[in-house]
Amino acid sequence: MIEVEHYSKLYGDFRAVHDLSFTVAPGDVLGLVGPNGAGKTSTLRALAGILQPSSGTIRINGVDLQQEPVRAKRQLAFIPDEPQLFEYLTVTEHLRFMGRLYGVQQVDARIEPLLHELELDGKRKALPSELSRGMKQKLAIACGLLHDPAALMLDEPLTGLDPVGIRRMKATIADRARAGTAVILSSHLLHLVEELCTRLLVIRQGERVAYGTVAEIVEARPELDGRSLEDLFLTLTA
Repeated sequence: MIEVEHYSKLYGDFRAVHDLSFTVAPGDVLGLVGPNGAGKTSTLRALAGILQPSSGTIRINGVDLQQEPVRAKRQLAFIPDEPQLFEYLTVTEHLRFMGRLYGVQQVDARIEPLLHELELDGKRKALPSELSRGMKQKLAIACGLLHDPAALMLDEPLTGLDPVGIRRMKATIADRARAGTAVILSSHLLHLVEELCTRLLVIRQGERVAYGTVAEIVEARPELDGRSLEDLFLTLTA
């Protein structure tokens, strides 16, 4: 469960996000969409505990992120759009290191199925400098999934992936949601959002302009009935 209540973020006099509230229940995939500069990254970084909110409350699985940051962060995973890896650790060493950080029991037994699922079996001993952009992305996601987080946040997760990798990644995201993980997916690829997401959060200039299922959004805006998701997005963010 991810709960956000009246979250705002200021950078000096600039208001990046204003009074944003939403909930992601276990098993839900929330599509966080909006034009460039809408406040998506500031929202994701605050949910991951990287940014401190200027005001508001964020809870991960019932734990207040500001009051108990370590306990809350143990229950989440944030995969940024650019993989952040250690240049002198191999693929397997990355996963073992993450296992130690999160106190994962029987870590090797968890590593093996992840390597297979994300098609990294043949790259166990490879360093990041030997990996393609897509493989780096897969490794970053494997590191995030190792401790079986209750909340998973992904920023443009398909960047650098080939068609086979895209299909595999979509299956991985859907599988985690079916297992009860609360997922936030931020992407400009509206076909991905339409395929995977159960609910949408559309933001513009740091404010919520639509929230709910596509049907609920259309019900609130009857003029959007029959429009494609692309048309709906363009109308809401114009």
